Amino acid sequence: MTTQVIVLNGGSSSGKSSLARGLQAVLPDPWLTFGVDDFVEALPAALQASDTGIAFSPEGAVSVGPAFRDLEAAWITGIAAMARAGARVIVDEVFLGGPESQGRWRQALGDLPVLWVGVRCDPVTAATREAARGDRTAGMAALQAELVHRGVTYDLEVDTTHTGWADCAHTIAGHVAAGRP
Repeated sequence: MTTQVIVLNGGSSSGKSSLARGLQAVLPDPWLTFGVDDFVEALPAALQASDTGIAFSPEGAVSVGPAFRDLEAAWITGIAAMARAGARVIVDEVFLGGPESQGRWRQALGDLPVLWVGVRCDPVTAATREAARGDRTAGMAALQAELVHRGVTYDLEVDTTHTGWADCAHTIAGHVAAGRP
């Protein structure tokens, strides 16, 4: 079975975006990368910092409303359609809703061959990265580090706390090359 979609799930500042770019460099075929940050940036300003869209608390908690969920469903369906049309896709995601978030992706991706990858990072390390980036709400990385993995099932997990994105990318690429899962 040839993997068509790789879903990377991890908290903010866990290294998913660097890992996704690394995968594009080491995988033999061209892969497109789409991240939840791309989706949030594409939202109209009225839905950013909104109860119906997405809101970030001063402590780093994220809440989403019905308009966000409606557009997210379209986003997920669109990415699945690209994969069905033949594109190989890497998804950089944050499953704030745990298994419910994964379920939305599972439903949209259907019978496509998907490699589900948990991207773990120690909360302290993620918080340090978050502070160095300066473009995130303080506290978000620590809050999400474990939350996004609760109840989620994976084919493979990597930990970026002490392992660089390049080594993690090669581990994932090995799974893809071996036709796993």
